[in-house]
Amino acid sequence: MGLSERVLIVPADEFDRLGRFQGFSPDADRYLNTLLVPELATFRPRSEVEDDPSFKQIIPYVIFRSMGQVFTYVRGKSGGEARLRRLRSLGVGGHVAEADAEGKGTVEAYELALRRELDEEVDVRSPGRLTRLGLINDDSNPVGLVHLGVVHLFELDRPEVAPKEDALADPEFVKIDDLTPLRDQFETWSQFCIDVISR
Repeated sequence: MGLSERVLIVPADEFDRLGRFQGFSPDADRYLNTLLVPELATFRPRSEVEDDPSFKQIIPYVIFRSMGQVFTYVRGKSGGEARLRRLRSLGVGGHVAEADAEGKGTVEAYELALRRELDEEVDVRSPGRLTRLGLINDDSNPVGLVHLGVVHLFELDRPEVAPKEDALADPEFVKIDDLTPLRDQFETWSQFCIDVISR
């Protein structure tokens, strides 16, 4: 995705009004049902908002879990966010583009964009069920300051996921019990998710 592509954003002060938090919140529905409405959720060129903390870019973040294991990968050189390269990640997803969401800032348009983003990035070779777990916010670094993650859990019957992009390097399923000792190798969003799914 280029920096000129128009991505889904919401005003940060509306996020503040609902209650800004640091880390993970299970209260996704309350936030998204208020923020993802046409009056607030709009599309702007990514280049304009990448360093502007007055907006939060909405990012789907999907975790694949199967048989006590979770899909992980290392962010490769061709990944869209240079500031996260070489860090390990649990989450697959990315910006919601105006074209993907058919130009609409709604929960339904977001869900449509989420499915398209997944189809672009990975080949899911097992039946499964996709649920929304919560939200992630991390204001401790410049990347997190301008993004708001929507965490989804894809429970697969079998651990069969293959990347379609080299941005997802060294893919593997790792036992959930083995994630906590590796926590420091992961980007902060994944660290929050490890804490949640390891409980």
